[in-house]
Amino acid sequence: MHIHLLQHGPDFGPARLTDWLESMGHSYTVFHLYAGELPPRPGESDALIILDGPEQLINEPPSWLKAEHKLINRYLDGQKPLLGIGLGSLWIADALDAVIAPGTYPETGWHPVTLAPESIFDLPEHFEAFMWHRYVFSLPESALPLGSSAAAPLQGFSWDAGRVIGLLCHFEVTASSVSPLLNADKRPQPKTAVVGRFLQTNEQILNDTSRFHQLAPLLDRVMTQWLKAA
Repeated sequence: MHIHLLQHGPDFGPARLTDWLESMGHSYTVFHLYAGELPPRPGESDALIILDGPEQLINEPPSWLKAEHKLINRYLDGQKPLLGIGLGSLWIADALDAVIAPGTYPETGWHPVTLAPESIFDLPEHFEAFMWHRYVFSLPESALPLGSSAAAPLQGFSWDAGRVIGLLCHFEVTASSVSPLLNADKRPQPKTAVVGRFLQTNEQILNDTSRFHQLAPLLDRVMTQWLKAA
């Protein structure tokens, strides 16, 4: 299969995703929308991945966003697999008429997730994932939830029998891919100190790098299940 990936910022790359695609014999093309590259056409790939990006794009939409939203809607109306991660999941949820809003408790770093009883995701009942978000979404109509963390009641969803997946949490990150985020000024910020208890420091995020390796089998489960929808 040939997969297209849409990237929204220099610090929000595909990380482990491209390694996984190559290991499974898939080819891919990354479109750097933030650098002026145009979004691809729907018929040019077998599946589409919408990567994470700076959440300020929600309030400051760039000129290319309209074309990306049109592409997302084309995939939703078609039969090809569509996956959104972080900001990408927000775009897909929005296209499915879900509510997008700042969460009460923004999350950064490592947080446990409990799988929803009705979830179709092939994941453990309890697992740890990487978080980097302030915005959250409601469950789109006809979608099934992934699960919840203490700070966010919805960490992802599946739609159309798993052909479309949105992941607010991250399985694809590595220590090297997270490093630029830790040095950036645009970290997810709480409105008050009271809601900052789910924001981890750089030291807390990096004190056990084995956590990044433990994400790999979770990513493999999600990606394998997702592409089976093709």
